[in-house]
Amino acid sequence: MKQFWIFDFRFSIKNSDRKRVFCFVLAILLLALSIVAHAQQPKKVPRIGFLIAATRDTQSARTKAFRQGLQELGYIEGQNIAIEYRYAEGKTDRFPELVADLVRFQVDIIVVSNNTVARAASNATKIIPVVIAVLIRSPPA
Repeated sequence: MKQFWIFDFRFSIKNSDRKRVFCFVLAILLLALSIVAHAQQPKKVPRIGFLIAATRDTQSARTKAFRQGLQELGYIEGQNIAIEYRYAEGKTDRFPELVADLVRFQVDIIVVSNNTVARAASNATKIIPVVIAVLIRSPPA
């Protein structure tokens, strides 16, 4: 009968020890699988709250430029970044409601279109950073 050592535990391959060897191998296998599963946890996708005072139609150039800028930095909406869009439709009284909605979504940052929206966002949260995005048009060449 051949004997061998595994982690300072003496095992021999006989009928009486098969159960112990099987349990030991199973425990090692389960430990290895749990380590692999833990290492493959999904990476958190950043969430941006994008709050604009105007309507969706009038701000399509701004949102397109914003997405293009993110792509230039390596962020692609729907793949490695999520964007929650909110439009106030020109109604300033909707700002608190829309900001509260973004806070409930637990966005990582709130991007706004002007100072008025920035003030409303700053009043609603002291934890989430608020950034004003300004679209600057290049002069014709």
